[in-house]
Amino acid sequence: MSKKLRTAIIGCGGIANGKHMPAIKSTGVADIVAFCDIIEERAVDAKNRYGTPDSKVYTDYKELLKDESIDVVHVCTPNSSHAPIAIDALNAGKHVLCEKPMAKTAAEAVAMVEAARKNNRKLSIGYQNRFRPDVQYMKRAAEAGELGEAYFAKAHAIRRRAVPTWGVFMDEEKQGGGPLIDIGTHALDMTLWIMDNYKPKYVVGTTYRKLADQTETGNAWGDWDPKEFTVEDSAFGFVVMENGATIILESSWALNTLDIGEAECSISGTLAGIDNRGGKVKVNRAKYGKLSTETPELSAAGVAFYEGISGNPQEMEALTFYNSITKGTPLVVEPEQACVVSQILEAIYISAKTGKPYYFS
Repeated sequence: MSKKLRTAIIGCGGIANGKHMPAIKSTGVADIVAFCDIIEERAVDAKNRYGTPDSKVYTDYKELLKDESIDVVHVCTPNSSHAPIAIDALNAGKHVLCEKPMAKTAAEAVAMVEAARKNNRKLSIGYQNRFRPDVQYMKRAAEAGELGEAYFAKAHAIRRRAVPTWGVFMDEEKQGGGPLIDIGTHALDMTLWIMDNYKPKYVVGTTYRKLADQTETGNAWGDWDPKEFTVEDSAFGFVVMENGATIILESSWALNTLDIGEAECSISGTLAGIDNRGGKVKVNRAKYGKLSTETPELSAAGVAFYEGISGNPQEMEALTFYNSITKGTPLVVEPEQACVVSQILEAIYISAKTGKPYYFS
């Protein structure tokens, strides 16, 4: 029996506790032997719940990376530190699973890809929504040619009033943006992946901070502090790809609308359209001279797209990433793909700031 991989968690906050550490524990893919957080108590608590008796606690990730016995690092920190930590870990010979978005800037994302290549290490990004049954169905339909040429899409990430008021979500310096880089990134990632189109030509973007100074907001997690709300509350992008396809990306934490839904997309092709609005896949087409809408039954049980693996998205994300290390199977979320997501997001912000289209060279 092969020896278990030894994993370290850098950043022991909400995403580590809600996703990464439970997935590692439930799948048994590795032993978590090191925990790092700038708040030592959080690292200690994580060790007590998810570690081994010999697991170590750190407050400085660079000290953690000196441990040559560590095989894998999960980066679960604020966006601004994703790239520095991931690159240092890759240069230290570790495989890296970094939480989304890949980086705060496109240049940092490119540097991460280069570091993974240079060190011959695995690097993947936490776009776990690719593993949902509805998204998997849409991907397979597109790959099978059922849509024909996919030339128009909408990526949906719209909340009416659900501004995350904890952590650093509203801090532009640490996060690089608001809903666009937080939840818009998931919707864009799944759209590009299903379409298998990673060559943007130009982008037009707009961002708004229209509701951030309001009070008595009805926010899902209580009123936010306007003084701490330094990012946009909504952002929109119009993306034209090199092959002429168009993607409209819409994102908000706070918007006066009833048309809500996140981590969803709608794609139109020459033979059919497909969407997963409301969590249900719907395929629309003209069939036998009549307009048809099909709603496939997606049962989570028994849906196994990767080597018999089935389960929740975060578990499937962990399994496929660790299998890529131990078995040499392909990554599902390739770093080059995630890098394009970051490039498009940054282009939207630049276009919104300059008032001009952003052209990719």
